[in-house]
Amino acid sequence: MPNDWTVTKIVVFCVPIGLLLLAGIAWVLLRKTVRTRLRVARQLRDDPDINEYLVVFDWSRKVLYVPTILASLTAGVLMLFFAPAGPAAYIVGGCWLAVFFLNFLIDEYELSVKLIFLILLALLLVSLWLTFLGWLTDVLRAFGHLRVAISAEGYFVIAGIFLLAIGISFLRGLFYYVAITPNYLNVQTGPTETGDQINHTEYGTRIDTGDFLERLLGFGRLVVTFRDQRRAPLTLLVSRIGQKARRLEAVRGTLSLDRSVPPPSQTE
Repeated sequence: MPNDWTVTKIVVFCVPIGLLLLAGIAWVLLRKTVRTRLRVARQLRDDPDINEYLVVFDWSRKVLYVPTILASLTAGVLMLFFAPAGPAAYIVGGCWLAVFFLNFLIDEYELSVKLIFLILLALLLVSLWLTFLGWLTDVLRAFGHLRVAISAEGYFVIAGIFLLAIGISFLRGLFYYVAITPNYLNVQTGPTETGDQINHTEYGTRIDTGDFLERLLGFGRLVVTFRDQRRAPLTLLVSRIGQKARRLEAVRGTLSLDRSVPPPSQTE
């Protein structure tokens, strides 16, 4: 330790190390009782009685900001290594703002193909109207005066915030997930065995890909409804929705019977 360190500095330095040690001890003690999504998927894959299964969890909607994250990292690298200033920096900032705005629309609104077509048609009509009046150039010049310029550190911080939210969502999905097999649906709500197992006749499923832009990013919603009206439906934001939809069809179209052990042969 440096000679000028006080007791407070030593305590602050040791706190993260102590937390890591506690986390390691907790993992060693609880690793046999923790039922993560990955562990359950492996168990279902190795089960000889189950040919089809699906394990999914609810992503945070911040995962839809992956284009913004990529744009932020790209802009950060450009600002860091090329250090553009003036108009060049404004161009980088303007492109980043455009990507963020499109992501905001995807996150905030459910845009179907029909609605997107109507929006594009409205923009075209407004542009023609402004052109006829001679105001289009002035409007575009007004947007150019925004002069959005962010430092490389700022872009990296923005990307880090979104990545942190997505990472937390992934970690939560290790313990809060849904496992679907031909015979039952298991709703897991904790790190151990806490959860509900529901018979395949007591629930229904459907895939919702009504948001066109969301679907372009590979996401959709898996909706689970229950025969028991007291149980609220589950709506999960799922990645690789095309693949998950095909697997769900295979699961729901299969009925798995428990393998029975034949009685031992008897001799006279």
